[in-house]
Amino acid sequence: MGAWPALVSLGALLGVGVQAFLAGRLGLPVGRVALLTLIACLLGLVGAKTYYLSTHPHERKRILTVGMSVQGFVITVGLTLLLGSRALSIPTGPLLDVTGPALLLGMAVGRLGCLLGGCCVGRPTRSRWGVWSSNRRIGVRRIPVQLLESATALLICVAAVSTVLTIGVSGGGLVFLASLATYTTGRQLLFPLRELPRTTTYGRQVMLVTSLVVAFAAAGVLLVR
Repeated sequence: MGAWPALVSLGALLGVGVQAFLAGRLGLPVGRVALLTLIACLLGLVGAKTYYLSTHPHERKRILTVGMSVQGFVITVGLTLLLGSRALSIPTGPLLDVTGPALLLGMAVGRLGCLLGGCCVGRPTRSRWGVWSSNRRIGVRRIPVQLLESATALLICVAAVSTVLTIGVSGGGLVFLASLATYTTGRQLLFPLRELPRTTTYGRQVMLVTSLVVAFAAAGVLLVR
């Protein structure tokens, strides 16, 4: 059970390191960026827990032991950065652009904790590509959906870092938007491979189409800048 907090914490530290490196390359005030990011991460934990409990109301009695949702974390962090950047006089667009890769790296490492901790598990399978894992009750060969999501986040992270370093200037927040929308698209495609049943009829399809449109639009604007 300790693997999840350990790897999530490691992912956060690595993400902050990448963010600081990119912030320096774009001429942002690294100290203020780090301070705002720390505040955003702490608030993000609250957002992650709140989001999870709102989508799993039957688990509210176990508030201290139930999980967290990455969606709540990302939403809270994004809003905190938007508001905090104005208060600390940090250019919002560049700040978001250097944060996108950091979030993705954190999620890439954190998902390994999900695999070892037995959460977000894949469906049982007889495929040779299955990986033995447990949902904390039954250990069987399963679709390694956590590893697939981790790899997806890492690939998008590399692409986002390369984009920031290649253009050498801020994309005005478009790198953040394109990378997170692409990750959301991949996440929606992987959802059916999870053991956990979905609770909405058309929510996944709507989110999939929306994230695809946003990803292509943001990437297209970046290419013509």
